[in-house]
Amino acid sequence: MGFFDFMTEDIAIDLGTANTLIIHDGKVCVDQPSIVAKDIATGKIIAIGKEANMMQGKTHGSIQTIRPLKDGVIADFEASEQMIKEFIKNIPTIKKKFWTPSLRMVICIPSGITEVEKRAVRDSAEHMNAKEIYLIHEPMAAAIGIGIDITQPKGNMIIDIGGGTTEIAVIALGGIVCDKSVKVAGDVFTNDISYYMRTQHNLHIGERTAEVVKIEIGAATEDLDNPPEEMLVQGRDLLSGKPKQAQVSYREIAKALDKSILRIEDAVMETLSQTPPELAADIYNTGIYLAGGGSMLRGLDKRLSRKTDLPVYVAEDPLRAVVRGTGITLKDLEKYKTVLLK
Repeated sequence: MGFFDFMTEDIAIDLGTANTLIIHDGKVCVDQPSIVAKDIATGKIIAIGKEANMMQGKTHGSIQTIRPLKDGVIADFEASEQMIKEFIKNIPTIKKKFWTPSLRMVICIPSGITEVEKRAVRDSAEHMNAKEIYLIHEPMAAAIGIGIDITQPKGNMIIDIGGGTTEIAVIALGGIVCDKSVKVAGDVFTNDISYYMRTQHNLHIGERTAEVVKIEIGAATEDLDNPPEEMLVQGRDLLSGKPKQAQVSYREIAKALDKSILRIEDAVMETLSQTPPELAADIYNTGIYLAGGGSMLRGLDKRLSRKTDLPVYVAEDPLRAVVRGTGITLKDLEKYKTVLLK
């Protein structure tokens, strides 16, 4: 390649259901919600990312907000393509160039993805002027981002709880030995909270409010060491139709999320039961690592630790663990070529 190197830009993308993160030149230069607002009449994109997120639930008839990714995969091909294009265009170094550079990309995909879904990711990358496209499984990227040496003959268990899917994988010798992907993650937690507020408080709240409740007072267990304060939640009264507010405690949210977290626990136990005995011995010594935004739920590590009788560690900056790992593989494609899918 040599001479044309200066015309190629390297980009690592974590294409998430809830957030899209992009690394360029070793820095996270895009960290935005995966959401698009478009004009229904013209089909033109009005806003993306944070700007579109502000509009969610507040639009009128001619504007529609779309989340182009569902359960970690592309659901709306056109909208996701336009969204990624805009994000890439806004990267400062690329913005300054007179010509559109060709791209070398590493993109994260869920481990339970089908061939058709892989194809969709690859096609939209090609439409963005990508000359070389590599795909990497999310739990693998998370492991690299946490700082685990994946090439060692040693078992490590990673749980990556994103917006659309929870990926559970046992990794050894640069490969995934056994994995499970469940469609219970951040979005399901948000829906659980909305449902709970409707049934217990007769209060109808929007997706954004439920998300705020999850972040402010969300908990996986009722016995927290330093519990958050109670919170006032505003919405619409289902009986009278008037706006009203209700006071909610973290204990109620823990109850609301209980069923979904049970499903994650079952998936973890199932993965552990399929793990070869030698690797199970390693996991007994090293414990389990949590990554992804969902792992920031208060008390989740404690609850999983109780269920599995293993130490559970939350990665530092869990939201960016996956994109960090993707960035590391991009820097050293030769070293990680066994874990990348060309």
